[in-house]
Amino acid sequence: MKVLVTGANGFIGKNLKAELERREGVTVLPFDIDTPLELLDKYCKECDFVYNLAGVNRPKHVEEFMEGNFGFATTLVETLKRHGNTCPIMNSSSIQAALENPYGKSKKAGEDMMFAYGKETGAPVYIYRFPNVFGKWCRPNYNSAVATFCYNIAHDMPIQVNDRSTVMHLVYIDDVVEELLQALDYHPHVNSDGYCYVPVEHEITLGEIVNLLYSFKESRRNLMIPPMKENSIEKKLYSTYLSYLPEDKFAYPLVMHEDERGSFTEILKSADRGQVSINITKPGVTKGNHWHHTKNEKFVVVSGKGLIRFRRHGSDEVIEYHVSGEKLEVVDIPTGYTHSIINEGDTDMVTLMWCNECFNPGKPDTIYEAVAK
Repeated sequence: MKVLVTGANGFIGKNLKAELERREGVTVLPFDIDTPLELLDKYCKECDFVYNLAGVNRPKHVEEFMEGNFGFATTLVETLKRHGNTCPIMNSSSIQAALENPYGKSKKAGEDMMFAYGKETGAPVYIYRFPNVFGKWCRPNYNSAVATFCYNIAHDMPIQVNDRSTVMHLVYIDDVVEELLQALDYHPHVNSDGYCYVPVEHEITLGEIVNLLYSFKESRRNLMIPPMKENSIEKKLYSTYLSYLPEDKFAYPLVMHEDERGSFTEILKSADRGQVSINITKPGVTKGNHWHHTKNEKFVVVSGKGLIRFRRHGSDEVIEYHVSGEKLEVVDIPTGYTHSIINEGDTDMVTLMWCNECFNPGKPDTIYEAVAK
């Protein structure tokens, strides 16, 4: 199957092309503003599906809206007609097509022309009126506030928010691509007006977006990450924000609490999922000898070998678990059991630890009691 993608180097085009190229049996025919025009004729002759993602958002002159949006779409369908190619065509439009501004008018003209083309030729036509699209590879300081905010905040640059209460309607690039692939398989989502749409849409204010993005930046210091529920705007914005990090700032330091026994380092925290830490124990050293009322933990020794010992509070029986980085396994630390971990090896023992709550010095829920009486 040969798939023509116009605007292939644009934001949506790059993301769509990356997925199409992974599909077995699909050949992508990319076309963009710098592609020789004669290739459009060749591609229109042989393609089995067209994604028309080409368009003009911020031209130097107002008349370029109509030339870039309506004009190119017209050239595209006329070329398909000349070759008698009635393959399906997807056309990228905007919610602004319902507005009386130059950009909206150019998009509406393109829509009307595409619908007329479909009626005339019988070619399936899928027109998507996209709201604001966000995600990786979107160009900042162009036509996406989310991209601009992500870039500026990640690069320690100021941002300008005129009205924090402005409500944004957003669709995430992965959801857009998934829907466009649905169209390729002849299963687009279509509303009662005949327009196609992305079924997952988010509504959020500019102020809420900005607060989240600054919290992502702050998370490198306080290690707190927001809830990452499946399909949530927080999860998608966090992934988007990370894609704008400066390439020399992917890494950031952690605070290692070190003493003669080794070290303890917190990696990340969350309000509802606790925290993850790394514990390094020197050879022969014992750590722990305490128990918890409600706090519980999971230990995984990833390097070295050790012994985890338990004793139920009020009992004399000691339970032992030998652990090793050569055989990864999780050891649950139940409440009400005093416990310790001993490095039995000749090298540092590295333990990955998860706790169901973040450490609160005002309520540590840690009662010191030796395992061995």
